[in-house]
Amino acid sequence: MTLAGLSEQNVKLNIEVVTHGSISWINVQRPGLAEMQYLKERFNFHQLSLDDCLSVVQMPKMDEFDDHIFLVLHFPRFNKESRITQANEVDVFAGSNYIVTLHDGNLRPLTKLFQDCQLSKDLQASMMGQGSGYLLYRILDTLVDYCFPILNKIIDNVNLLEEQVFETWDQQIVRDMALLRHDILSYRRIVRPQIEVLEAMEAKRFPFLRLNPDIYFGDLADHMRRIWSELEDQKEMVEGLYDSQGSLANLHTNDITRILTGLAIVALPILLIASLYGMNVDLPLADQGWAFWVLLYGTLVMSVGLLVFLRIRRWL
Repeated sequence: MTLAGLSEQNVKLNIEVVTHGSISWINVQRPGLAEMQYLKERFNFHQLSLDDCLSVVQMPKMDEFDDHIFLVLHFPRFNKESRITQANEVDVFAGSNYIVTLHDGNLRPLTKLFQDCQLSKDLQASMMGQGSGYLLYRILDTLVDYCFPILNKIIDNVNLLEEQVFETWDQQIVRDMALLRHDILSYRRIVRPQIEVLEAMEAKRFPFLRLNPDIYFGDLADHMRRIWSELEDQKEMVEGLYDSQGSLANLHTNDITRILTGLAIVALPILLIASLYGMNVDLPLADQGWAFWVLLYGTLVMSVGLLVFLRIRRWL
């Protein structure tokens, strides 16, 4: 299969090419029908694989053909507006002398890696000089490494939330906790299928890639398993914080209820006398001027006595 003349023919297509020796990396951003038709004519890829590249939702998978493999992979990208980690799809065709990557251009590590490869002959030699299999590994390794900064940010947020839960009471903490839990669950949904695909790549041999899958793809699978394990730990941590926050909220509510109940008991003598003498009936001492002060001081003494009693019993 020849790739000669590719650069001249793709002027109007969202296709860029880097070639080193016999190996070419074809990068397609925001693929459309024209790009799919071009790949169909140039490489004779299966139509169902090309259709998968245009599909909005595709589960990660690996399809193996006689002379190439087709990968659908998802990698995380943090959405600053929704504050949720979202999946970005990358489709890859890998053959004996080419790698084709298709994506929407939002994964900066992949875009930057391709641009650096275009500009640097040394990087081209390093990445593409050992065959298409090693180039595929370097591309996937860059995308897997991109998962760790997002994971570290989640860990930092969990640690910060843990401090806030035990230091202060605020409804915003509850909202942040729910949002963080959603973020972790979203990240887990991205990572889990990736492990299965990478483990499948690790277990199989692809003669046309000329690469030891146990070493290279096994390394990627190990990284994904580490990310999954850490996400499991963070999920358990957030769930524990939920339980702790619920217990603290109950204690906070009980404290408020206890204080309000104590204040109501302290004010009871005053309210009782006030309600009695507020009735439109004849009561003892109602016509005595000094009776007001006697009743006032008497109720105050009873209220103070109740307050002292509640304090001694530590009920208030």
